[in-house]
Amino acid sequence: MADVLNGSPARPVTDQSTSELVQQATEQISRLVKDEITLAKAELAEKAKHAGIGAGLFGGGAAFALYGVGALFATLIIVLDLFLPLWLAALIVTVVLFASAGILALLGKRQVTKAVPPEPSAAIASAKADVDEVKHAIKTRSRT
Repeated sequence: MADVLNGSPARPVTDQSTSELVQQATEQISRLVKDEITLAKAELAEKAKHAGIGAGLFGGGAAFALYGVGALFATLIIVLDLFLPLWLAALIVTVVLFASAGILALLGKRQVTKAVPPEPSAAIASAKADVDEVKHAIKTRSRT
């Protein structure tokens, strides 16, 4: 059997001192950790590349969907133009869009208000209760 690190013939384990065995184990563990880190970096780089491409494709799809929504609204105006004057059809669609935007904004504001302040109040209260309990236990022990 050859010494993996030095390339020279390995001495039997029974002939090696404890410090030599510990040194070999340390070197082998160090090399193993470095190799695992290198493998993890390569794997993460590959996954990041795919994630970036996927995010770009999602962005492109969102852009096309936005244009599709615009075309849908234009179609709606044209359909309403069959029954109403063009300016009135465009005005109706515009008012409905702004009303929808306002309702969504109010709903979003309500959700954000529920999230503020961004602190875990239940966890803080629990931690304070734990600290108070520990203080009480310390006072009780110091009196006895």
